[in-house]
Amino acid sequence: MSLAEPSLPAAYRQGAPPASTVPRVAVIVLNWNGERDTTACVESFLAQRDVDVDLLLVDNASADGSGERLRARFPDVSYLQTGENLGYAGGNNRGIDWAMTRATEWVLVVNNDTVADPDCVRLLLAAAASDARLAAAAPLITRAEEPTRVWFAGGRFDRLRAVGTHDHENALVSAVPVSFEDDPPVLHECTFLTGCCLLLRAEALRGVGGFREDFFAYGEDLELAVRLRRNGWRLGWVPAARLAHRTPPAQPTPRQILLRDRNRRRLVRAHYGAAWRLAFALWFWPTRLIHLARYLMRGDTERAAAIREGMRAR
Repeated sequence: MSLAEPSLPAAYRQGAPPASTVPRVAVIVLNWNGERDTTACVESFLAQRDVDVDLLLVDNASADGSGERLRARFPDVSYLQTGENLGYAGGNNRGIDWAMTRATEWVLVVNNDTVADPDCVRLLLAAAASDARLAAAAPLITRAEEPTRVWFAGGRFDRLRAVGTHDHENALVSAVPVSFEDDPPVLHECTFLTGCCLLLRAEALRGVGGFREDFFAYGEDLELAVRLRRNGWRLGWVPAARLAHRTPPAQPTPRQILLRDRNRRRLVRAHYGAAWRLAFALWFWPTRLIHLARYLMRGDTERAAAIREGMRAR
């Protein structure tokens, strides 16, 4: 499999689904030891208005038995057990494989620690359908702990640092200079969309494939965004569609540090030319050494080790 272009399962190569009068979307919720969050998430997507939600619950080999309990709690929801923890990328790819066998034009992947407003999916679909070259769309994402504050309101590909940035992060929703009440909803083009909640056009996935599984987690959404845009597709976010996300602590874990640093280097190798690789290297290596020194001075040996491992990882 090429690093830049994942091979396509047979399901991806099937033709477009038949037309339907009611918008239909396959929703993939990935669980890993998160029964309480996943329950609230699934319930919010089953309660969506004016759309046909075909929901798949994927359990990423949870060790706490939550997968089977969730399966029993939602007997009418499709269920898939991966058998091992495949990370965000692999777990969602198994769901995408399943979705590609269904009669749907759209696939929505969503973090399990989210709750969607009842019209979130309807508004996303309405906005996305207005642009035939739109591959992916995301809603306004607010902080579950503080719903008046933004977590994601559009995003950008920061090429120098090889990361996706969140526009207006931590700003008050009321301070973002867009209308949140448009119906029909308005789509705002951007260059990065978070995988926290990502509506994907099945046609685009048939062309470029899903997430890069060697990323495991962190940065796989950016890599897919880069690949989609390289193939002539557009991305956009929809202010009228809203979802709340229980945001993680500001301090990254050692595992997160390692995966983020490793994956941005993989992104650079796959998609950058010589000049941008040099620019990235001139930024990356000095900043890693600075972070390493800071962690060592604080006595944080675990995060220092993660920095070192991220610098060595291929």
